[in-house]
Amino acid sequence: MEKILIRQLLFFKHKFSKPYGISSSILHQGKEMSYNNIADTDTAIDCVCNFVEPTCVIVKHANPCGVSSRKNILDAYQSAFESDPTSAFGGIIAFNEKVSDEVAKKLIGNQFLEVVAAPAYSDESLKIFMAKPNVRVLSFEPKINDRNKILSVSGGLLIQSADNKIIAEDDLEVVTKREPNKGEIQNALFAWKVCKYVKSNAIVFAANKQTLGIGAGQMSRIDSGKIAASKAKEFEFSLNGASMASDAFFPFRDNVDNAHELGIKCIIQPGGSIKDEEVIQAANEADMSMLFTKVRHFRH
Repeated sequence: MEKILIRQLLFFKHKFSKPYGISSSILHQGKEMSYNNIADTDTAIDCVCNFVEPTCVIVKHANPCGVSSRKNILDAYQSAFESDPTSAFGGIIAFNEKVSDEVAKKLIGNQFLEVVAAPAYSDESLKIFMAKPNVRVLSFEPKINDRNKILSVSGGLLIQSADNKIIAEDDLEVVTKREPNKGEIQNALFAWKVCKYVKSNAIVFAANKQTLGIGAGQMSRIDSGKIAASKAKEFEFSLNGASMASDAFFPFRDNVDNAHELGIKCIIQPGGSIKDEEVIQAANEADMSMLFTKVRHFRH
């Protein structure tokens, strides 16, 4: 039997980096962090820091698979887990509030997990996690990432300014005849925050501050939408009245037509396509509302 090649891992930290994020996190227990652990936890921490309300983000292979905001992080975790319990298996779980003993008991009793990340932990919760000594338990400073994005390429480094703009309701442009209601706007903004951390092409369906389906990393935006819809169907979520976020503009009206068939009532997207008028017309024909952010994500 051939041996599996294990590649070496080196983790370099910026000497003058600000004290937040994965690079300055504290490991309270668990095995050494792997390459994938570090990359996935970085995504989970960055994503959860975009939310003010108690929020849980579950990441699998560098993509959020379940995100939810609730009145407390226990409910947020349960809702995020229910978004896609299959993908949550072996995932990275991040919170934006202190983890209590109740939350710790729920986590280790509910699923297999690799990493838990939160700003703080109760003393009792850390004792509870000791029952699963391989689980990595991290604490971090909850701040929005404003560091440049650095990507290694063959023979060099690619550097881009951080995608850290938080879109608020006042930033949105309603481009359709139908105005979205308050709930649809909140769902759209929620989906937009999640969409930022989903590999392009990215489609996110959301309602009641919970992701209902996420389509990631496809060469076609249509395929991303189909995957998101299949996730919603698999876990019996209704998309009637839900909002949809797309990380980049729609080059054609097909995504809008498909969204209408699913029951989507509000779409948030950057705008800026030469086919914007055709896309807007499709939304008007379907009595949907559409919001332009004039900012795109395109995560690679």
